[in-house]
Amino acid sequence: MSKIIDGLYYTESHEYVKVDGDYGYVGITDYAQKELGNVVYVDMPDVDDEVAAGEEFGAVESVKAASDLNSPVSGTVVEVNEALEDDPGLVNKDAYGSWIMKVQMSDKSELDNLMDAAAYKAFIGE
Repeated sequence: MSKIIDGLYYTESHEYVKVDGDYGYVGITDYAQKELGNVVYVDMPDVDDEVAAGEEFGAVESVKAASDLNSPVSGTVVEVNEALEDDPGLVNKDAYGSWIMKVQMSDKSELDNLMDAAAYKAFIGE
C-alpha cells in the first residue's frame, strides 16, 4: 500500500504538489518511488526557470528506469532541493518530505485540475 497524504494535490503522472500560500512544493509520490526502485539521480530545474502545468521540468533516474517529471502547476522555480544532489535516495526514504522544486504559482486555479488524495488512491487502484 502506498502512502497518500490528504491535503496534497496529485497528477496522473504521479507528481504531487503541497500548497503553502502562493508556493507549491513539487515531488514524486510514494507510489512513483516504489515503482521506480532505488533512485540514483534527480534532474532538477534551475532557480528562476519558468515551469508550465503538464510540461516536463526534470527527470528521476533509478537503477531500473528513467522517468520524466511533469509540473502540476505553472510558475517560477524559487528553490530546488539541493539535498537530492548529494543523496537522491532521499526520495525513496521519504517521497513527501523530499520535494524536488518549490514553485511560486502563477495560477492557483490550476489546482482544480489535479486529484485529491481520495481520487489519487482510486486512480492507482489502492
